[in-house]
Amino acid sequence: MSKEYSSFRDPSGYICEEDGKIIRYVGSCYQEQFDTLIASKLYDKLVKKGWLVPWNEVVCELPEGMIHKFEVKRIPIISYPYEWCFSQLKDAALLTLKIHKAAMEKGMILKDASAYNIQFYQGRPILIDSLSFDLYKEGMPWMAYGQFCRHFLAPLFLMVYVDSSLNSFNKIYIDGIPLELARKLLKGKGGMAVKQHIHWHAKATNEHRMDGRESKKTKEIMISKFNHLALIDSLIRIIEKLKVKGQETEWGDYYNHTNYTDKAADQKASIIEDYLERIDFKAEDIVWDFGANDGRYSRLGLDVCANVGAFDIDCVAVEKNYNYMKDKKTNMLPLLLDLTQPSPGIGFGNKERMSITDRGNVKCLFALALIHHISISNNVPFGKVAEWLSELTENLIIEFVPKTDSQVQILLATREDIFTGYTQENFEKEFGRYFKLVEKKNIEDSERTLYLMQRS
Repeated sequence: MSKEYSSFRDPSGYICEEDGKIIRYVGSCYQEQFDTLIASKLYDKLVKKGWLVPWNEVVCELPEGMIHKFEVKRIPIISYPYEWCFSQLKDAALLTLKIHKAAMEKGMILKDASAYNIQFYQGRPILIDSLSFDLYKEGMPWMAYGQFCRHFLAPLFLMVYVDSSLNSFNKIYIDGIPLELARKLLKGKGGMAVKQHIHWHAKATNEHRMDGRESKKTKEIMISKFNHLALIDSLIRIIEKLKVKGQETEWGDYYNHTNYTDKAADQKASIIEDYLERIDFKAEDIVWDFGANDGRYSRLGLDVCANVGAFDIDCVAVEKNYNYMKDKKTNMLPLLLDLTQPSPGIGFGNKERMSITDRGNVKCLFALALIHHISISNNVPFGKVAEWLSELTENLIIEFVPKTDSQVQILLATREDIFTGYTQENFEKEFGRYFKLVEKKNIEDSERTLYLMQRS
């Protein structure tokens, strides 16, 4: 049994992996809440809507203190909030609020509002923590409101009113962006919504920071169910109206400025399809595409398996790809990733959230029109790239772009050419230390070469 490291934070139960299956154990301390979740039909309602990950009960002898064991549907590609584009974070926030509202209709409440409780499945956000529900009592406030503001509202406001890249702050602050920091960065932008949920909230938090350390008793906060639901509806309206305006990035319209002819682009796709046919895929296998841009080549992976991760450094490219794919109900997940500083393991012991390497070992990985950006723009030697990619995948489809290519010439126009090792011969030599060459083909109407390699 391999217990999910981050489960230590939840006294109600834990997640583990047993015989390749995702298992959730429910503790006896959660008996009343669990019974209400089932008896109220809240679980059935949320699963039917596709808002909550489903489970099947496993009848067996249980560990001490546990009352239920379930096999939970596996989410094929695990992602984290700092890897999401604006629309992904927005959709995850709206789902959290809608689930909270649905819970209140059934006499329950979301006791936490962590963005890490949300994953993406078939193009849509889904709640994976079935133990997030508690019993609602008349007059009780939403205790997770502050967490919701840190995990969702603050980064969304920062992306809209300051810079769309600021969602990356979630990588630094695992429990969400501090509201005081958000307040300083927003500098009065965002109108009443920001004032109420960031500025005033941050001020109130600071004023009550010493509560409990003083002899006087703090007044218990009460809010009627009507006002509670009005707050949730107000948050939904605020978030639904949020839009990132005027995004212009280096790669957002990459394919409008590429040096591929239509013939070359078509043949590139044809070669990739041929290489994919040579790999023995199972339905549950995963393809990753590094440098996916808008995902046009990533989608070729959906012809051979159900799960594709499309990674790119550009927030506009990921945004376009996500909005295109989310209505297709396929497991292609666009994500933000800077390959020169990929997502690390973070949280306590650097283990609560996995690094991208720990989430690897996929069946096939695309690295198309990418090597020159890593090895010239960022001065990473071929051998280092090959070594890392070999930790991630069994099969590699990689494109070599020579120095004579116009896109490489653009990179070299503003820097000294110190890259004496950037040759096709050296590329094959260094990658040959970690991969076996299966085939290589030149792309017609270009100077580029596509390789199919298998991990040695």
